[in-house]
Amino acid sequence: MTDTETFDVLELAEHVKKQRWWNKMFGKNTSGPAAEKYSVATQLAIGGVSGWCAGYLFQKVGKLAASAVGGGFFLLQIAHHTGYIKVDWKRVEQDVNKAKKQLKMNSDKPPKEVRTKFNEVRKYCWNLYLGAYLLKLLIIYVLMSSVMISF
Repeated sequence: MTDTETFDVLELAEHVKKQRWWNKMFGKNTSGPAAEKYSVATQLAIGGVSGWCAGYLFQKVGKLAASAVGGGFFLLQIAHHTGYIKVDWKRVEQDVNKAKKQLKMNSDKPPKEVRTKFNEVRKYCWNLYLGAYLLKLLIIYVLMSSVMISF
């Protein structure tokens, strides 16, 4: 590259304004999207069709993903039964037993964060109950006093 070479600077904003699809969709004076220029029925039809297309697409992609995951598990089973994959079941059993012991040790008391959150919720519920009870007593007192005044 030499010092005599020059390059044109492309203003992206100006370039986009000159594009026909951009002007057609968003308008030349940024007066709003093209959807505002259509009737409500047309907008509903466009929204319904695009929603149906998106749902159809996600349904097909979801089925494909589920088939890929299921097929992967199926291939793993075949590989295990044909001998390509060896599972050390004793090690699996040891790991499961170790996890069981850890769960038993930690299951006596919940973690501190859970206890703290539980106490906060318990205090809130108690305050809510107490407030509602006092409000009920106040309403009963007001009603009873207004009944006694009327007699």
